[in-house]
Amino acid sequence: MKEKHEADLDVTKTLGIDQSSKKGKRLRGWFGWSISILIIGIVLTSLITYNKAEPVQFKTKTAERGDLTIIVTATGNLKPTNQVDVSSELSGIIKSVDVDYNDHVKVGQLLARLDTTKLEATVRKSKASLESARAKVLQAQATSKEKQAELDRMRKVYSLSGGKVPAKQDMDSAEAELERARANESSADAQVSQAQATLESDETNLTKATICSPINGVVLVRDVEPGQTVAASLSAPVLFTLAEDLAKMELHVDVDEADVGKVKKGQDAIFTVDAYPNRTFLARIAQVRYGSEMTGGVVTYKAVLTVDNSDLLLRPGMTATANITVRKISNAILVPNAAFRFSPPVENTGATEKQSGNSSVLSKILPHRPRRQNNSSNQNSGAISDSQQRVWTVRNGTAVSIQVTTGETDGMRTEITRGELQPGMALIVATMSEKK
Repeated sequence: MKEKHEADLDVTKTLGIDQSSKKGKRLRGWFGWSISILIIGIVLTSLITYNKAEPVQFKTKTAERGDLTIIVTATGNLKPTNQVDVSSELSGIIKSVDVDYNDHVKVGQLLARLDTTKLEATVRKSKASLESARAKVLQAQATSKEKQAELDRMRKVYSLSGGKVPAKQDMDSAEAELERARANESSADAQVSQAQATLESDETNLTKATICSPINGVVLVRDVEPGQTVAASLSAPVLFTLAEDLAKMELHVDVDEADVGKVKKGQDAIFTVDAYPNRTFLARIAQVRYGSEMTGGVVTYKAVLTVDNSDLLLRPGMTATANITVRKISNAILVPNAAFRFSPPVENTGATEKQSGNSSVLSKILPHRPRRQNNSSNQNSGAISDSQQRVWTVRNGTAVSIQVTTGETDGMRTEITRGELQPGMALIVATMSEKK
């Protein structure tokens, strides 16, 4: 007791208070009331702040009834319906080029010409060989005729002499010489045929030195100049590229393997090109090929679309992005996809404690870890399939779930095929906290 009394004296001395004086008693009373009021203020402030939690508001969008168009997007390039590469079968020097880029050509029109000096000489040589072969035929025929006459004379003498003259050996020799003459005649005939074929081949090569258009079309590429040497010994070089009809073109697009099952022949599509970003062009699926292609590790399938290019705005090689309409759904209940991504917030822990009667002052002042939401009431006994999902609506200020069965989607809205959802119902897509 003595030590406590001495400690109190030290405190009063430090504060400059005389314990025996009335002034010291008033100061001690004021100090005690101040501490009590401060504690009560902190508690009340905590309770008011806790009870005034920020109310949760929901952002909603309305389910509506309307039409849904399902599209598949694919990219590709425009090509002519019939594109022909014109080459040269012969080697030589280009003597002249008679067409240029974008020229319209017809079947048989001259495109370019090779130097034909050597070819013309070869043709003349073949003609001379043919004439020589024909002369040999005449010579062989004369020899055969001569041997035949000689054999006939010997046979007549043999008959008149009663078989005494000429000798049997001479008769055999005459018959053998006649056979050899006939063989020479046949050989000469064969040489004529050979010389004729050689001449026709050389004349064909001479005509191929004149390169003509095989189709009616437009010159897309001219990869040759006068004086250029063409070497066609290993592979035929491409001199010209012709497009048959640019008024009708094809769009070849790569369809992803995940979408190829939806793309069918006869479906309509629209596409855009960079040259005309504010304009769309019409197309139609003409073919979906079974052969796959691997591009960057992605499996795609080629789809061919027919395009009307009567105004000639589109050009071969342009890159196009096509939207293929694979299905149209009319008068369907449509829900924004954001409604499927919403999940309700966890209930306030303080409200739960208030309902259970455990709302002590200490529990309201001290922070609590939020409790896990009990989702047992929202779970069905069976598993929910991929087409069965939940959306949420507001009833009496509370988020209430609705189970629905989904159908097709265009990436922004989804078709509802089954469920209690009705058009005009407000669906929660997000939460908003109103700060006071």
